[in-house]
Amino acid sequence: MKSKKIGFEVLKYVLLVLILVFLLFPIYWMVVTAFKTNMEAYKYPPTFWPELFSGSSFKSLLTVNNQFFIYYKNNFIVAGFSALGSTVIALMSGYALSRFHFKWNKWILAALLSSQMFPVVSRMISLYGLLGSVHLINTRTGLILAVIAAQVPFCVMLMDGFYDGIPHEIEEAATVDGAKRLQTLFQVVIPLVKPGILAVGIYSFLMTWDDYLHAATLIQNDALRTLSVGIALRYLGELSYDWSLVNAISVVGALPMVLLFIFFQKYMVKGLVAGAVKG
Repeated sequence: MKSKKIGFEVLKYVLLVLILVFLLFPIYWMVVTAFKTNMEAYKYPPTFWPELFSGSSFKSLLTVNNQFFIYYKNNFIVAGFSALGSTVIALMSGYALSRFHFKWNKWILAALLSSQMFPVVSRMISLYGLLGSVHLINTRTGLILAVIAAQVPFCVMLMDGFYDGIPHEIEEAATVDGAKRLQTLFQVVIPLVKPGILAVGIYSFLMTWDDYLHAATLIQNDALRTLSVGIALRYLGELSYDWSLVNAISVVGALPMVLLFIFFQKYMVKGLVAGAVKG
């Protein structure tokens, strides 16, 4: 029995290592290719380690391809305001769903959940027409509003779970002490759901940072494009690609997400787990 248990443990860890290698290999390949020359990037059979480390792609990115930084700035603006807007709406709406129970409560939650089941492309035509009627096509404001609308349902459901984990007795005690509803919300409840706020904000930022379809559909002005669309339209040619440059751009573009996880992983995991606990 003991040998079988040891064998099972070894098999489990081998399987975990294989899964980890499978998931991390694309990231490794991106970083390695970024430090190759473009000729070596096309070499067959491919080299799994650069024959000669080259920073030419990063140098070109910093000196020649200045448009990259415009895309980078746009990405931060759109992702930052989308995360802020989604978090604020989720804070208020999640509290309303958690604390004010009426006969349509379950139907609202069902509508929010069902909205996540439809593919994004299915609503792009109507979204384009709606934003066009209010002259928000080809503007950062229109893109931010579209992204917020796509993310709010999940963010509201997530915050609803956090609020459900806060005992009603805490609010009742605050009410007895003379606190109004908004005072109770901002001074008592919200400090207790800080992990949830952080989880919702990070989720919204991550989803917006990698968004392609909304940005590609609603933005045609090159000066307003975000990073994912800018890479696809500016750096990927019809006949040949500068794979070394494209991967260097991808490395720099992924850095904010990597740093976000390094510094906030503990709080994000804690927030998501806490939001899953009801009562």
